[in-house]
Amino acid sequence: MEGFDNIFAINHRLSLFFLGLLLLLASALSLANAETHNHDFVIQATPVKRLCKTQNSITVNGMFPGPTLEVNNGDTLVVNVVNKAQYNVTIHWHGVRQMRTGWADGPEFVTQCPIRPGGSYTYKFTIQGQEGTLWWHAHSSWLRATVYGALIVHPKEGSPYPFSKQPKRETAILLGEWWNANPIDVVREATRTGGAPNVSDAYTVNGQPGDLYNCSSQDTVIVPIDSGETNLLRVVNSALNQPLFFTVANHKFTVVGADASYVKPFTTSVLMLGPGQTTDVLISGDQTPSRYYMAARAYQSAQNAPFDNTTTTAILEYKSSACAAKNCSSNKPIMPPLPAYNDTATVTTFTTSFKSADKTLVPTDIDESLFFTIGLGLNPCPSNFNKSSQCQGPNGTRFTASMNNVSFVLPSNFSLLQAHHQRIQGVFTTDFPANPPRKFDYTGNVSRSLFQPVAGTKLYNLKYGSRVQIVLQDTSIVTPENHPIHLHGYDFYIIAQGFGNYNPRTDPSKFNLVDPPLRNTVAVPVNGWAVIRFVADNPGVWLMHCHLDVHITWGLATAFLVENGVGQLQSIESPPEDLPLC
Repeated sequence: MEGFDNIFAINHRLSLFFLGLLLLLASALSLANAETHNHDFVIQATPVKRLCKTQNSITVNGMFPGPTLEVNNGDTLVVNVVNKAQYNVTIHWHGVRQMRTGWADGPEFVTQCPIRPGGSYTYKFTIQGQEGTLWWHAHSSWLRATVYGALIVHPKEGSPYPFSKQPKRETAILLGEWWNANPIDVVREATRTGGAPNVSDAYTVNGQPGDLYNCSSQDTVIVPIDSGETNLLRVVNSALNQPLFFTVANHKFTVVGADASYVKPFTTSVLMLGPGQTTDVLISGDQTPSRYYMAARAYQSAQNAPFDNTTTTAILEYKSSACAAKNCSSNKPIMPPLPAYNDTATVTTFTTSFKSADKTLVPTDIDESLFFTIGLGLNPCPSNFNKSSQCQGPNGTRFTASMNNVSFVLPSNFSLLQAHHQRIQGVFTTDFPANPPRKFDYTGNVSRSLFQPVAGTKLYNLKYGSRVQIVLQDTSIVTPENHPIHLHGYDFYIIAQGFGNYNPRTDPSKFNLVDPPLRNTVAVPVNGWAVIRFVADNPGVWLMHCHLDVHITWGLATAFLVENGVGQLQSIESPPEDLPLC
């Protein structure tokens, strides 16, 4: 039997080698029409006035949100980032596969050391085999509150969208959060006190709060549409800490894509996006010419947790001659109904409607079957801390968070990828547990003895080509919550999700191995679970974390170390010469 196993392993490696060779040839053919796009990003402090107050916000090129980047499938981006701000910064290209270009992925102390004030770094990568809406954002502390923008990947030159109707217009809709304070000060204060950070003061659409906030109506975003036309809205949840509902009065959406992958079209009147997720929708100008509010508000699944309960708006405005004759621009916009803040049933209906439009290659013979619990935790107040000022979590504790009872700690002297590439010892270990160290009733009444995780920089090692399945299980430690879990460097298939504790005997019968959606961020249901699968075909160190930034601040993360495969095509590229030093 051992001989057969060896033959099988050799055949599997050869198959991966030849597959890589075929992909390289296909890539070379597609590059014949590909372009290289060069951009300069200057990170700088810029006065930004919102809610009657001016903040000195960190921006890219003085813009909030930052510039929209547009490329075609197969194009290369070269972005030179110059840091003229007072904080360390990195830029993450959210959802880009970064095949063999992990040095360009961007998370601070994971794939690079930060760009120090006065420093610079050039990100260079090719976007291949992805079409739709991605985005970019800072991946240092809470800078992404204002440092973010859309990254739109069009089909290859001359290729249409695979929609029944080609859109007349395209509009990026970036949903965000705004604080009447410096977001860096907000997270630093929370880190000092051990309590939860202050919630935002407003939500925004393309950087503007909208009509329902003070001093905001003059700059409310207007989205044009004409009677009879079909437009494409590219919706991104770039909020820091809040899943959001999004809807437009009297109009329905046809969902056609998510996370730069096409989906089988379906109709809905409301979207729900966790932070990090994108959704592409078609909207038709089939209503009476007028003005209609586009609105977003919180989906809040955590129990007894404070949240920003305000509503941001933009305006869908008809530009037809009929509307002009009636002077529609002076009409008060029609307000849509929005789901209740805790409407998990609507969220479930929406998230389970996604199916891949294209033929899928879901891994079936699994090499690595992993089970990760995710959730919050509470650390006791250290003896040398002031309990009243430094331990403001529940009952005099400090908030923490973990996966499989490990609260992730970033290094500070080297990046993880640098330490791996240069074989530097003592920066991380590869003993992240494949399963929770202790089984318990994950969504039930959890013992207080399980509230305190172990801090560490633990990675999970994957051989190149491994076929991976991960069960992501929410827990009710402190509070259950919907967690948007993002995996860097990969797309994955969401083959199932449900509520309660995952049952390995009965729940596999629910697996969709035919047309599951391909995503880079999965919203793990509150008090529930999700199962994802992918092939580890991209060598490097890849962060997996909750995209609620307060949770990654507390340690709700881990990272995969994916080994090089056979030969150059299955190995990470050498680090760029201008890679920042720690």
